[in-house]
Amino acid sequence: MLDDSPRQGGTGDRPELLRVCRIGRAQGLKGEVTVRIFTDEPEIRFAPGAELFAKTPDGGEGYMFVVERSRVFKGRWILKFEGVDDRDAAEALNGTELYTPAVGLDEMMDEDLWYPKDLVGLEARIDPDNEQGYEAGLVVGKVVDVIEGPQWLLKIRLATPVRDPESGEVLEKTALVPFVEELVPEIDPAEGYLTLDPPGGLIPGL
Repeated sequence: MLDDSPRQGGTGDRPELLRVCRIGRAQGLKGEVTVRIFTDEPEIRFAPGAELFAKTPDGGEGYMFVVERSRVFKGRWILKFEGVDDRDAAEALNGTELYTPAVGLDEMMDEDLWYPKDLVGLEARIDPDNEQGYEAGLVVGKVVDVIEGPQWLLKIRLATPVRDPESGEVLEKTALVPFVEELVPEIDPAEGYLTLDPPGGLIPGL
């Protein structure tokens, strides 16, 4: 599972902050606001009781906003924060960006959460327990991008591009792999690799 992006740099012992949303216009008269989201887990980030932070001028955690309730209307998230109870108070927040502290690598591994930045650059290898009988540990390539969408995709630059057998022209030099546990069973940033268990035909040249 991927966590929010982009990352905001931490300083010393100060945790990194992840941008979650930008507050937009007031919605109605009772303190609700629309938000533009920058997270792929809005149901978690905007759950009642969730704590979000505005940033201080030096990049640290500033004023805390606590989500009182949230809902989706016509594809847009609408939030109500504790203590923001009328339209004037809601309108005053327009343009405010809210963040959440990033978790550490150990926590992320325990919770199976990953930042796109942590995946880019990892070597992609065939999982030893793959279902297709591919050579265990075979280096497929390197992760060069993470593509956001309804289904997140890892873009992998192939270690051995597929070439036309006659002309030698490169036909395929990258592969797109859905970022799901079934296809990406192991991720080890400390060792610099992840493993793949791709179905037949997903990786060109295999």
